[in-house]
Amino acid sequence: MSRDLAVRVLNACRAAELKLATAESCTGGLIAAALTDIAGSSDVVEGGVVSYSVAVKRKVLGVSAQTLDDFGVVSEEVAQEMAEGAWSHLGADLGVATTGVAGPGPSGDDPEGRVCFAVSGPVYTRTETVDFGAIGREAVRAQATAHALHMLLDTVEQLAR
Repeated sequence: MSRDLAVRVLNACRAAELKLATAESCTGGLIAAALTDIAGSSDVVEGGVVSYSVAVKRKVLGVSAQTLDDFGVVSEEVAQEMAEGAWSHLGADLGVATTGVAGPGPSGDDPEGRVCFAVSGPVYTRTETVDFGAIGREAVRAQATAHALHMLLDTVEQLAR
């Protein structure tokens, strides 16, 4: 399913003449991999950052210390700043970001399976949180990747109208 979805995202971006960038924490590059597994994706995908640590979120993507302190790493606010950093630093039209807890087990107050998402561009931002539950690390990451691709597709289709 992710391959078909990735093809749809890439085709929609081509039709809308949009470039993408990724900023991934809990998905560890799976969104970028799903997109770049498709031959010819380089005309849409500018690049991506796997920002597993807080330091990389801050230094590379520009997530503010204040946002991290106020909302925590697993938050829509951090996901939004990650997505903004991705598109602005990598020269894309849209950035997609994930931050969450793949598991096993919770992380602080955040339960296993909670993932925060953002899709952002210069004139558009959408954030969401999904609790996938304690379905296992691999399943959380796969579900989060598919959800992010769906968000991208929905966004590109809305922007193209």
